[in-house]
Amino acid sequence: MTQDEGTQLAELFRLLGEPNRLRLVAACLDGPRSVGDLTEEVGISQSLVSQHLRLLRAGRLLKQTRSGRNVFYDLPDCHVRTMLTNMMDHVLEPEDHSHEE
Repeated sequence: MTQDEGTQLAELFRLLGEPNRLRLVAACLDGPRSVGDLTEEVGISQSLVSQHLRLLRAGRLLKQTRSGRNVFYDLPDCHVRTMLTNMMDHVLEPEDHSHEE
């Protein structure tokens, strides 16, 4: 991994390191979500949701699509879905203490 690649990857993890942003991305695992849906699910103000969504779009962790007057947010590709679901599985997995010394 080059220094630039490492910097870019660290920035993506920094974006996901903020709990509300992480919850916004996780909320899109089941498909496209509107700003209103995301605001309700995450439980923060619409203006704060919009700020987080702007950062997540810039980091290519979410994509935006329009349908008429409605704007929906979704995962951009299978890489984000796989990474997030793998990390969620890791967190939910019981700790294995058999390898500790």
